[in-house]
Order: sequence, then structure tokens, then C-alpha cells
Amino acid sequence: MTDVSVIIPTFRRPDQLAEAIESVLAQTVDCEIFVLDDSPEGSARNVAERYADSGVRYRQHVPPTGGKPAVVRNAGWQLARGRFVHFLDDDDRVADGFYRHAIETFDSRPDIGMLFGRVEPFGNITPESLQHEQSHFTVAARRARIAARMRSRYWIVASLLFQPTMLVNSACMIRRECIAPLGGYDVSLGMNEDVDFYCRAARRYGFAFLDRTVLHYRINPDSLMHGRSDDSELHRSYRSMYERYKATHGGAEFLAVKLLARTLLRAT
Repeated sequence: MTDVSVIIPTFRRPDQLAEAIESVLAQTVDCEIFVLDDSPEGSARNVAERYADSGVRYRQHVPPTGGKPAVVRNAGWQLARGRFVHFLDDDDRVADGFYRHAIETFDSRPDIGMLFGRVEPFGNITPESLQHEQSHFTVAARRARIAARMRSRYWIVASLLFQPTMLVNSACMIRRECIAPLGGYDVSLGMNEDVDFYCRAARRYGFAFLDRTVLHYRINPDSLMHGRSDDSELHRSYRSMYERYKATHGGAEFLAVKLLARTLLRAT
């Protein structure tokens, strides 16, 4: 059986897509790679076909969503046959050794359904912006180490729901059999659908943290997260996440998780 199914939604980033594919091909495990092109003109076809001999499979997402990765990811995981699934954004690069260490961790921890690791940001941005991003992910890694030592699902849920996020989509991996019961990504969320997805995965199936760089995370000033003009859509997404958590796990647990974030987690 294939070890890792890599799902790469892409939208008009052919050069960066090639770098993402190359980083996957450099991994030393058995992978299958699906490139799901979300552009109506098929901007990724030539890039994907360049790697066809390496097992890269190209699909054009129809109808195109105009750059809504959650929809495309949900189409992608249904193609997967690997034991584990990695949803890789088309502008990121997988760090050397990520897949090997992830598989070793999953195989030694049957109690977990997902894992994530440290993020190293890069990009064509000002030194001040880069320093800000590096500081954010340094703090995120410190908080993730504490959550991993606690082995508490509620600890990480509280962090993801009420504190600055400690993970990004491409820095995570999940067991394939966990995705369908979760319903995949919530396409109704305009932002933070990755945080929501992995928060639900950690709450239901448990988690681990790889204390090593697993991802080189490109900071694009025009991305959905970094290019937004205000935080209204982000706040709406969090409100939706809160309402679903209360509907799924009850208001009492939601309040307990919120209290945990406002007290113990504040000191970390």
C-alpha cells in the first residue's frame, strides 16, 4: 500500500507548484501525488505532465472554484489510496525527512489520527515581516511542545480555538480513514478551514507534534490570510467554529475549553 497520498490544489502558480512537487519527490517514502488544477485554463497541466513519469497525476477541477482550496481538497482526498494524506498548498515546500518521520510517529502511536510539525517561513517580503513570521512560529512551536507533553486533546483544542494558530495546513498529516468521518474540510468557512479541520481531527482522534521543521511555508502578501483588508471574514469563521463545537460537544465543554485557554494556556 502507498504510504502517503499528497493532494496539491493549485490555482495559477505554475512555478511555485513545480517547487512543491520537487519537494515531495525528494521524500524517501512511497508517495502518490495528485495535482488538482482549479483554474479554468488549466494553468498547471504543463507542470504536472512534466512529472508524469514520476507518478504525478493531473486532474482539472470542474467546475473551477476560482481559488477555494477547501472544495478542491475535499475532491482530492476521495482519490487518495495511501495510509496517510498530506494536503500540500501549491506554494509551500515539504522539508527533508517530514514524511519518513511522520510515518514512524504514526506507526509508533496508534492512538493518534493527525500530527503536525514546526514551520519555517520564507518569501519575498521585507526583513521586518519575515522576522515577525519567524517569531510567530517560534512561539507556536513552544506552545505545541507543551501541548504534546500534556497529550491532552482539550489542551490543543483550546489553543487552536482561542489562541494564535500554531499550525498551517501544509504542516499537518492525517490518517486517511479519519477524513470521511470528519466530513473533510468545511467549505462554508471563508478562512481558517484548515485550523477548523485539524482542530476537529485532534479532538476526535488525538494528535502528535514533530519537534522538527516539516515545512518551508511561503508568505505571499496577496494570499487569503496575509492579503486580507480586514478581519471580518476571519472572525466570522471563528464564530462558525465555536457554534459547531458547542453543537457537537455541548456548551459545557465549550466553556471549559474556553476557560482553559483564558487561564492555564495564557501562561504558556
